[in-house]
Amino acid sequence: MLDFYSLPKSPDRFMDWSWHEFEPFYQNLNERPLNEGNIAAWLADWTSLIDMVSEIQARLTVEVTRDTNDKEAERRYNDFLDRIFQKSHTANHRLKTRLISSGLEPQGFIIPLRKMKVEAGIFQEANLPLLSEERKLASRYNKITGSQTVTWDDKQLTLQQLRLVLHTPERATRERAWRLAAERTLEDRADINNLWVEFMALRFRLARNAGCQDYRHYRWSQMTRLDYSPQDCIEFQNAVEEIAVPAATRVYRNCAERLGVTTLRPWDLDADLFPVPLSPPTAYGTTHELQIKVRNTFSKLDAEFGEYFSIMSHEGCLDLDNNVGKAPGAYCTSFPITRMPYIFMNAVGLSEDVRTLLHESGHAFHNFKRFDLPYAQQRIPGLEFAEVASMSTELLSSPFITTANGGFYSPPDADKFLKTHLERILTFWPYMAVVDAFQHWAYTHHEEASSPDNCDSKWHQLWKRYIPGVDWSGLKHSAETGWHRKPHIFRYPFYYIEYGLAQLGAVQVWRNAQEDPERSLNQFKGALCLGGTASLPDLYKTAGAKFAFDSQTLEDAVRFIENEIKKLAQ
Repeated sequence: MLDFYSLPKSPDRFMDWSWHEFEPFYQNLNERPLNEGNIAAWLADWTSLIDMVSEIQARLTVEVTRDTNDKEAERRYNDFLDRIFQKSHTANHRLKTRLISSGLEPQGFIIPLRKMKVEAGIFQEANLPLLSEERKLASRYNKITGSQTVTWDDKQLTLQQLRLVLHTPERATRERAWRLAAERTLEDRADINNLWVEFMALRFRLARNAGCQDYRHYRWSQMTRLDYSPQDCIEFQNAVEEIAVPAATRVYRNCAERLGVTTLRPWDLDADLFPVPLSPPTAYGTTHELQIKVRNTFSKLDAEFGEYFSIMSHEGCLDLDNNVGKAPGAYCTSFPITRMPYIFMNAVGLSEDVRTLLHESGHAFHNFKRFDLPYAQQRIPGLEFAEVASMSTELLSSPFITTANGGFYSPPDADKFLKTHLERILTFWPYMAVVDAFQHWAYTHHEEASSPDNCDSKWHQLWKRYIPGVDWSGLKHSAETGWHRKPHIFRYPFYYIEYGLAQLGAVQVWRNAQEDPERSLNQFKGALCLGGTASLPDLYKTAGAKFAFDSQTLEDAVRFIENEIKKLAQ
């Protein structure tokens, strides 16, 4: 009789396990009697295996994104994909189908069982090598973009580090820096186009093998989107065009007036999109200082959140500095055996880094709360609510970022920081619609979208529709390849509308906090504790928000944000 209690609890003891060592435990679960009397122990043992495999994958992902040029990390990651990832998927599928066919419904498993049935419906063993290959292609994208550097004032800078120059008051300097970055990214145009063609062919095969009409249909099931349809997404895109695009255009007009220009150009914005305040205050010096000030901010917001952040800092789970070769972007992953979240980002000294760390910490706090649920299958919320956790944390923290609280800014500068944040929300919704609409088109028009030239045209068309307030004349190549610069399109297909929906939810949570901070925070934390045991509408409702796609809900949020911006500008 196998003893599940003997499974190693330290990653040092199982990081190099082969499938041969996992397999007997999975076989035991598959052969063991399953009934109401032992379902709890069965699920607990299954969770132990899921947690071990998940921790291996998370730690290897961290290694391969911290340094995309690390050959040994790449070898270990690919070896995991080939030797454990695929076999564990098959083993977990068998256990899912066994639980489903048993008719047993453990407490707190209504939503997890619904998700399992959807996942079981598209499982095909022929897809497992393709899923492994898809992750390898994503690593290749990381390697291309993580290696992009330029020479500025005789120094080699990553494109993330060059963003500091793009915040300078001198417009000519900003333009020079922007054009330098644009030239560098266009050098990789052919390589990223070739990668896209490979992604499209692979994703077409995934959908065909699963019997799906197209990749969108397949991905909807793979992401277990149970509570909304593609048509709902299109409704939200239309709502954004009706409500958020005019609001964003007003933001851009005000930005142009502040800069004293008649037309906004990409180098007048951060990431081609977000207004930059004139003479932004210095947020922090070193990433150590960034950690301390964020910890102080959280301690004022909520003692428990402050303690969570301190634990992560003490355990070395904050990877904040930007380096050459480091994958772009930011994420929060988790190590379920050690019950520890891990934050990865690329800080370079911008105020935006503060917002990013607040955001990813919201994911971390959600992870801490989800770890309290007994079974792995209960800990997986929809990404649509996971992003409410992160975005609400950004906004709820805003009253506590002043120097009086051990934070970053004087009261006037804190108001500027919040005003910039709110303007970013208004300008983000149209961009979200571009990214989402682009993918709905691409994955329902496979043959057409397999041509990068067609993708360029479609992206440019959508950009002009949703973001008319910025002048890209004379910059055709950079304008039409904007989709190259959105990692989600390559690495996490269809993962983007979640941000738009969650931002709408987070604004509602924050609006509640304006009226009753303590009650709103308690509602928010209560929703975090539910993990994946509730539907998206119920998770939002518990947090004090509405899960919505309609124009009226968006209009209410936009009106509230614009009123807050007016107050901050006085």
